[in-house]
Amino acid sequence: MTTTIGIIGAGAIGQTVSNTILASGIADQLLLASRTLVQAQALTDDLDDMRTSTGAFTTLLGCRPEDTTTAAALVIAIRERFTNTHQHDIRMGGAANARAIRDLGRRLRGYTGTVLIVTNPVDLMARLFAESSGCTRVYGIGSNLDTARYRLALSSLTGVPADQIRGHVIGEHGDSAVICASTTTVNGRALAVPVREIRKTLADRPGSISSGVGRTRSGPAGAVLTTLRLVLGQADGTTELCTEWIGHWLGVPMTFTAGQGKPTLPVLDPTEADRFTASGNKLDTAYQALATIQ
Repeated sequence: MTTTIGIIGAGAIGQTVSNTILASGIADQLLLASRTLVQAQALTDDLDDMRTSTGAFTTLLGCRPEDTTTAAALVIAIRERFTNTHQHDIRMGGAANARAIRDLGRRLRGYTGTVLIVTNPVDLMARLFAESSGCTRVYGIGSNLDTARYRLALSSLTGVPADQIRGHVIGEHGDSAVICASTTTVNGRALAVPVREIRKTLADRPGSISSGVGRTRSGPAGAVLTTLRLVLGQADGTTELCTEWIGHWLGVPMTFTAGQGKPTLPVLDPTEADRFTASGNKLDTAYQALATIQ
């Protein structure tokens, strides 16, 4: 069976996601859309050069966003122009991106596949797209990137390889993220996590990357690739995604089997539980303000 993936957005993130998917070989066809057909075709041509050079089998097609609805999964990485003056508050892009996400949701209303939102503030944009499109399988990419960074930070501190560390970062993809320190393990054994130090490391990392190369690209692309394999049923496993959880939209672990996902919230200690509740309330308040933007 042919696997088709659509990517909407030809900016820095959209380009890197497209490159990553093409190189991975997980799709038989990529549908590439952007604000204009000129942008979509330019990205298609650039990727076609890569495809020919590497001998990749994936076919490429530049198109309008409405033409991507035949895809099994869509990756949305559109971004309006704005300057984020709050490096540690990912919600600052909300007003700039909300109109574009709402409009795109309406244009794609009735789509029955899986939608991965990369556009920031990702938790708010995932909810906005879901509500404006009516799509039932919408996930925000954010908490899985936070979790990867968490494991890397612990690996750096402890000298233990990151693949031996199990733990989650949930809640907001932003300054109210919840580090699940109480259930973090190394090879199945509990680990004493220096939460304050780790929190600072996680908060500083995006700004450090952006100041050096302009914007984070590869981390989000890796999170997208991992999630696509799960939602398309190409692999089973657990990753952290923004989805609806008891009336809130925020990051929780999702366990996928044969492409079907189920939220699996870890056991939280009282401090983590309070922070998780506060994170949900914060995002709800921010979303209510965002919903008034037309």
